[in-house]
Amino acid sequence: MEIKVQLSNDDSSDWDAYVASHPDSSNYHLHGWRYVIERSFGHKTYYLVARKGDGSICGVLPLAFMKSAIFGKFLVSLPFFNYGGVLADSADVEQMLIEGAGRLMAQLCAAHVELRHRETSIASLPAKQHKVTMILSLESSAEAQWKGFNAKLRNQIRKAEKSGLEAQFGGIELLDGFYEVFTRNMRDLGTPVYAKEFFRNVLNELPEATRIVAVVYEGKTIAAGIATWFRDTIEIPWASSISDYKSMCPNNMLYWEAIKLAIEKGISWFDFGRSTPDEGTFNFKKQWGAKPVQLYWQYLLRDGGRLPELNTKNPKFELAIKVWQRLPLMLTNILGPRIVKNIP
Repeated sequence: MEIKVQLSNDDSSDWDAYVASHPDSSNYHLHGWRYVIERSFGHKTYYLVARKGDGSICGVLPLAFMKSAIFGKFLVSLPFFNYGGVLADSADVEQMLIEGAGRLMAQLCAAHVELRHRETSIASLPAKQHKVTMILSLESSAEAQWKGFNAKLRNQIRKAEKSGLEAQFGGIELLDGFYEVFTRNMRDLGTPVYAKEFFRNVLNELPEATRIVAVVYEGKTIAAGIATWFRDTIEIPWASSISDYKSMCPNNMLYWEAIKLAIEKGISWFDFGRSTPDEGTFNFKKQWGAKPVQLYWQYLLRDGGRLPELNTKNPKFELAIKVWQRLPLMLTNILGPRIVKNIP
């Protein structure tokens, strides 16, 4: 049967139907994230779709094109998120989509294509395996989940409750509090911050599958995260807390409340997000009972090209991080969105 790879138009219904039916799909394969990227960052997207002769879809590959004077030109599936990559009904269709991405790379004079895969990898492509995602299997009730926690974790959650912290759930109305916490935490980490409009677009584009979870103390938001879910998995890709309140364990309340929300919705898996093995965030997630699942970030490279190193562990970024941590918060909020839009 003849199969053609082409650019997808703006009709997302058959694309999303295919994503919903594919066993390896992720939240970020959904068409709505295309609009989030375009509206938030101004990047052009190229959504490749493989169709059979009867018009039915047999594979998809969402791509975003990024270019800047500092980092160059490249395609990513998908930037700013943990997952993306190729979805296909067969190895042959998978290869056709990869070849389509290669043609785009040449047309756009891009240095590489980055495909973010989970658990499985494409044998023909070089891969980085420096990150894992931490996945927790959820019980059928909050009570059963609680019993699986160790005594230390339960005590930390109880401490948050006894300290007078309260949890709130909502949407756009909680965005200001979330963003205030998020911007401060990112500055302290030395990381440029996303514009508030990005999060607004996420909440507006996927209103039925996103919630802000906030932890409040004496009327002030001190920890918050944005939860998003797809099929049997929920995750919090963006979460922060104010370090001044660390002794009250607001992060523990934040994640416990999000876990309870997932259980109420009948969700089976809680995705804590990507981490570097044995570092601080990895160990925080591990204490909940989450298990590491390997991530494969794979690459198409131009002839003679090297694997990119756009990460905070790259020594050439160390000085920039130290300087950023000392800047006034107001200044980082202005400069951060202009920088981070080009860091995938």
